Amino acid sequence: MNEKKIKSEVKKRYAKIAKEGSSCCPTCGKNIIKQAESIGYSEDDLQKLPKEAFMGLGCGNPTALADLNEGETVLDLGSGAGADVFLAAEKVGKNGHVIGVDMTEEMIKKGKKIAKEYGYTNVEFRYGEIEDLPVEDNSIDVIISNCVINLSPDKLKTFKEAYRVLRPGGRLLVSDMVTEGELPEDIKKSFDAWSGCIAGALEKNKYLDTIKKAGFQNVEIIGQNRYSEDSLDRRLAGKIISIHVLAKKSS
Repeated sequence: MNEKKIKSEVKKRYAKIAKEGSSCCPTCGKNIIKQAESIGYSEDDLQKLPKEAFMGLGCGNPTALADLNEGETVLDLGSGAGADVFLAAEKVGKNGHVIGVDMTEEMIKKGKKIAKEYGYTNVEFRYGEIEDLPVEDNSIDVIISNCVINLSPDKLKTFKEAYRVLRPGGRLLVSDMVTEGELPEDIKKSFDAWSGCIAGALEKNKYLDTIKKAGFQNVEIIGQNRYSEDSLDRRLAGKIISIHVLAKKSS
């Protein structure tokens, strides 16, 4: 499929979500709070988080699994309106820094507005693509990402970029959608399925191999959840999985 067309459709879908607040995530239910708790956000997380920032687009809570420390510099790939950026900002404290990168201008604007309104001084949002990060080499301690890399047409390039910007010894913690078994060809070619976090999902082992090919070591799944949702297509029932992957850059 045409990569530019895929990105155009994804941008269009997420710009609409930023404006209207509606979610296209296949893991989401009608009750956004219950959905948040089901993928790993605690009651405390949700109380700290600006309500406008949580849009029900994730498939995990990478900030809870990345073991963030005071003073660290964190990068969120595909930050959206900033839910995980703001949670990470609380964990790294005033001496830390969190950067959110997103290719949808409307999401960047929304994140910046929320940061200003709520007085976050240790965060910033940068417009850019995760395959070509607007971030310096060896400048990041921890990279997080939440149900975004599946949207990239070039996942190897994305992970290579992540490796480039991480400092030696840095770590990557991503929550993302993968599959067990191949998806039907018509779904792979559907732009709606791409922007809905389905068509771009790699087979689980291929996903892990892609991270390793980018240079990462100690690649491991530290949690996963299988979805029985078949409202989009009954052929998908039981095939869609969210995984939480931890990997490290050599020192």
